Amino acid sequence: MSKLNKTLGNAFLEIASSIENNDFAPQIKIGLTTLGSEHHHEVLIEGARLAQEEISGLEVVIIGHQCEGFECHETDCENEMHQIMENLLDTGEIKGCITRHYNFPIGVSTVGKVPTPAFGKEAFIATTTGTAAVDRTEAMFINTLYGIITAKAMGIEKPSVGILNLDSARTVERALKQLKENGYDINFASSQRSDGGVIMRGNDLLMGSSDVMVTDTLTGNILMKMLSSFNTGGNYEAVGSGYGPGIGFDYDRTVLILSRASGTPVIKNAVLYALKLAKNNLNQKIQEEYENLKQFGLEDILKSFKESEKAQVKEVKMPEKEIVTQSIAGIDVLDLELACKRLWEANIYAETGMGCTGPIINVSEVNLEKSRNILIEESYI
Repeated sequence: MSKLNKTLGNAFLEIASSIENNDFAPQIKIGLTTLGSEHHHEVLIEGARLAQEEISGLEVVIIGHQCEGFECHETDCENEMHQIMENLLDTGEIKGCITRHYNFPIGVSTVGKVPTPAFGKEAFIATTTGTAAVDRTEAMFINTLYGIITAKAMGIEKPSVGILNLDSARTVERALKQLKENGYDINFASSQRSDGGVIMRGNDLLMGSSDVMVTDTLTGNILMKMLSSFNTGGNYEAVGSGYGPGIGFDYDRTVLILSRASGTPVIKNAVLYALKLAKNNLNQKIQEEYENLKQFGLEDILKSFKESEKAQVKEVKMPEKEIVTQSIAGIDVLDLELACKRLWEANIYAETGMGCTGPIINVSEVNLEKSRNILIEESYI
């Protein structure tokens, strides 16, 4: 009877607390694994405590170290820790989990979230761990979609998208513009530099010129580490929300990644990141967006990355040299030599170069318009 009285007493206390705080939201459990950090596990657990104190209805479940004040699943083995995590996710006992050293399948990559230094505006770095595709250009294209999905799941209805000025950026830009022409609504950002455009410079990253900053995963990982720890010397990540959730069109676990250097503030923010994704049903958002994308030619665009015929351009003889004074920009660096050879094939002398905004092809003034038309027709620009 005393046990029943205690249960009823706890229930009445919870009801009274909900009335007092005007909060009847259901409790949401978010997991946090504690093995594998370069910091003492209390650094992680303190982040969990701070998150729980900030948000009513949040309960953090610890997997790894035993600790007071939390539901704990104790283990000293990282493999077992991840098995426990996966089981809790698959049974729905937790709605998301924050961890490290976790291997995602090919096709899944993570979208980090960090405030940008100039104005403190948060940006989604797409992506920061994992691999969306084996081909780098295809992966960056998919990274863009993963970034958009994550931003929407965080409540941004029309996130602005910028592409960091890296190899493959121009090819990715063309593919995204094709998707937009097909009817998919993409809100392209514009660089803060005077020439504008969706291709973002390092300045734009610092200024937060776009909600979603698209990059390859390895570059994104470096950016997250630098933006998270540039004030601490590198061994303690104090800023941001970690490396984010693993997104994949056929992946349904909400697993967010931290690094071994992530400190208490990042742990807290990562838990809150996971909580909001859970509340807004990230997995449902992924499936809705995927079905939407397929209606606008996603599969055809993905196929085009694999079936590109540009690599089959035959060897051609260079035309007679002439003075070249005009530049054509907007060509991906990986396509630069092929584009130049295509002009040679049309008996137009051209030279490759690198301008301050990226790769260029130089031609004579008399051949400028003809060259541009050929490159547009062949989808190089």
